[in-house]
Amino acid sequence: MKRIGFLSFGHWSNHPAYNARTASDTLLQSIDLAVAAEEIGLDGAYFRVHHFAAQLGSPFPLLSAIGAKTSRIEIGTGVIDMRYENPLYMVEDAGAADLISEGRLQLGISRGSPEQVIDGWRYFGYEPAEGETDADMGRRKALEFLDKLKGVGFAEPNPYPMFPNPPGLLRLEPYSEGLRERIWWGAASNATAVWAAENEMYLQSSTLKMDESGKPFHIQQAEQIRLYKETWKKAGHRREPRISVSRSIFALVNDQDRHFFGREAKQVDQIGMIEPNKRAIFGRSYAAEPDQLIKELAKDEAIQEADTILLTVPNTLGVDYNVHVLSAILEHVAPGLGWR
Repeated sequence: MKRIGFLSFGHWSNHPAYNARTASDTLLQSIDLAVAAEEIGLDGAYFRVHHFAAQLGSPFPLLSAIGAKTSRIEIGTGVIDMRYENPLYMVEDAGAADLISEGRLQLGISRGSPEQVIDGWRYFGYEPAEGETDADMGRRKALEFLDKLKGVGFAEPNPYPMFPNPPGLLRLEPYSEGLRERIWWGAASNATAVWAAENEMYLQSSTLKMDESGKPFHIQQAEQIRLYKETWKKAGHRREPRISVSRSIFALVNDQDRHFFGREAKQVDQIGMIEPNKRAIFGRSYAAEPDQLIKELAKDEAIQEADTILLTVPNTLGVDYNVHVLSAILEHVAPGLGWR
């Protein structure tokens, strides 16, 4: 059995074919989709985070709202770019959102990817330390975030406080016990997957990975996951690791599905440059009749290695259609693959 969630990029645009034309549309529809996903039996509602774009950029208000309106579904991100974050303020935001959801937060973080603007984190007031790259800065902030999530006091109390203090050094509040164990690292390379395991974070691997061998995407991703699992075991962590992979999967069960996604049935992996001198491989989309889809997905080695699959959804097509897309996977595809 696998956990099945959805992953929304949270796009909006004033386009006549879109149901999400404003930021308000996208935020409110994201809440509604999470509620509906819980009702049909999905396990997770995850959201991408991008700055300077007509997409979701500030995840914690949204995650808190979803947490208040649902009771079972996991709520997460995929991923928060740590180059833009104040780790201590993020601990407070994440703690509040996790308490509101009663411990259902699953936060995906990462050092970040190419953004809409050049060095966008500079506009947020952040600079790499001397000798650091921006990637180094993102990883350093991630480690500080993880450390402060432990809830250990570190701040010297004021001898004349406004309110009485407990004894000893003070921690950040609100503190949510267990949240440190529900942090995921979005890894685009084998090395960062190993680093995530060493630092006891779960692994998120998306539909993009650095091309490190020239092999098909799903094979490279499966090799990345196996390296992660080996490192986790060697590190001696007491809990079991979790791994998620993202996929664009569409079961063509009616004419509307065929109209929207029928042309994607023959897609293959793509190669591209996401940064100078960094060659990446992008995984194919899957779109077919359910029986054919089951055959194709059964050959995807990375899906077999993961315990969680995140289905990317076309959020601009509206809540009702996305509920249909997710329901079709649960009803017609998941049982045939042993996911349900």
